[in-house]
Amino acid sequence: MGARKRNRAEAAKEARKNVSFATLNNCPTSPRKMRLVADMIRGEEVSRALSLLQFSPKEAAGRMEKLLRSAIANWESKNEGERPEDNQLVVSEVKVDSARMLKRLRPAPQGRGHRIRKRSNHVTLIVDKVNAENITK
Repeated sequence: MGARKRNRAEAAKEARKNVSFATLNNCPTSPRKMRLVADMIRGEEVSRALSLLQFSPKEAAGRMEKLLRSAIANWESKNEGERPEDNQLVVSEVKVDSARMLKRLRPAPQGRGHRIRKRSNHVTLIVDKVNAENITK
């Protein structure tokens, strides 16, 4: 690894120590559907985001709710003795990236085969205290 790459990696590692996050890798939902749910909770307070996800009819909302609960638990383990309700936690950032794609064949007319791409995604959810910089709505 080159010096510039190593320095950048170390800076990113230091920045990650200050925030609480949770990741979900290879989630078998298409990134487009997951981004709809991510846009719904981005910038919201944690309690409101949980209630939005809990009552959303989308399948991806259940996975996102579990991920948000994990991020809150990670925040609680870093900040022992503090409660999330007292600190006005917000969902400061949600990133949805595409992951592996399973390629399958579906029978088509006249002996042909059409390719089907079964998409999946990686989700990273960052929880932080309320600041003027955090809210990007």
